Amino acid sequence: MEDFKIKSGLEIHQQLDTGKLFCNCPGYLRKDEPDYEVERQLHAVAGEGGKVDVAAEHEAQKKKRFIYQGYYDNCCLVELDEEPPYDIDEGSLKVALQISLLLNCEIIPYTQIMRKTVIDGSNTSGFQRTVLIAENGYLETSEGKVKIESVCLEEDAARIVDKGKGKTVYRLDRLGIPLVEIATAPDITSSKQAKEVALKIGEILRACKVKRGLGTIRQDVNLSIKKGDDQGERIEIKGVQDPKLIEKTLDNEVERQKKLIAQGKSKEEVRNALEDGSTEFLRPLPGAARMYPETDLPLLHINRGLINNAKKDLPKLSSEKKVELEKQGVKGELVKLLTKEDKLSEFKELVNVCNKPNLVAKILTVWVKDVADNTGKNVKDVENKVSIDVVESILQALDDEKISKSEIQQIMEEIVNGKNVEDALDRERVDNLEEEIRKIIKEKPGLNPNAYMGLVMKKFKGKVDGKKAMETINKLLG
Repeated sequence: MEDFKIKSGLEIHQQLDTGKLFCNCPGYLRKDEPDYEVERQLHAVAGEGGKVDVAAEHEAQKKKRFIYQGYYDNCCLVELDEEPPYDIDEGSLKVALQISLLLNCEIIPYTQIMRKTVIDGSNTSGFQRTVLIAENGYLETSEGKVKIESVCLEEDAARIVDKGKGKTVYRLDRLGIPLVEIATAPDITSSKQAKEVALKIGEILRACKVKRGLGTIRQDVNLSIKKGDDQGERIEIKGVQDPKLIEKTLDNEVERQKKLIAQGKSKEEVRNALEDGSTEFLRPLPGAARMYPETDLPLLHINRGLINNAKKDLPKLSSEKKVELEKQGVKGELVKLLTKEDKLSEFKELVNVCNKPNLVAKILTVWVKDVADNTGKNVKDVENKVSIDVVESILQALDDEKISKSEIQQIMEEIVNGKNVEDALDRERVDNLEEEIRKIIKEKPGLNPNAYMGLVMKKFKGKVDGKKAMETINKLLG
């Protein structure tokens, strides 16, 4: 592969966790039966330049029917293309600005919302609204700097719920959900660097207010190879979602391109990424001239106030958060768990109550799971019962020396099992615990330590320090 030079770039689309981009509908997906259906068909017509887009003509020849299903409470006339779009959603714009700033981009102060021709029926209007927010950014990688060409904000397409011969059924609940589109320059020169760039962009996106889970992010790769005068055509590979597959997919595509160049058969096209790292033909590569201005909306003015507001709430990356946690004394796996489980805000709040960072981290991550296992509950139920306010009360009691550290998990279990917080924190203090345990052993000799522990907890109704009691039992048994 070293005899061919790779020229590659990434294009990433990430859903934002806000309302829809050009109306007031909420941005969430539904599973129940739709309230209505509308049927339409794609027609390929000449654009402003007088030419019909080759990809649009290819799809129109299939004479497909498109069925659009919608709901009254999260789909409106904007999604049906029966009403002009509203002004751009400010919450979505703020998130897009934050992503742009984290990618070291230059914000564009005045920008035109555009229409991008869509040829698969996934937009009722036949176009997708998109607006360039920022450009000229960069990412540092181990193999050099990769330029960020653009950050755009655009509306997601309708989703396919059924597909048959000559007919596709779309659901309109996804149409209009905001997407941020990040495009790198073709500066990537190896499959390893492509993976590194994808992971770095992913870290930035996860730090911001974006949706999580299956279908919320789409990642495409553009690739061409060259050796001397032998130049392969640009290939766009759709759906390279898993960073683990980026290297394999690119390496396989390079080998495929080599063979096509040798046969003189290299051509531009869009291909679909498969789970084994190979690709398959999807459609011809759309023409470049498929963007034109949105006539229903004015120029978007991104003023200094909007930028300053985005900067004020600029989130920190997980790598930065990890460094901060380590400086506070949080160790090893606990750092990973706090960042992965998004417990940092709770952690900061609780450390102000009790300056024991590792203990707070354990309670929020490890002990919550242990309590769930011990009580037969799920983690969510435990977190609901042992809320942030409850943990604060527990830590305050620890600071006031009303309870010991070894009692905390037991107290959490009692609360999950229905005991109120005050009663669970009311631990009986035994002035002479050793003497009391000595009496129990004398009354019932010959038992094992666990049996004596059970008798001690029963006598004092669980309101003694379990760790101290077991140490005393072992000491007296010799």
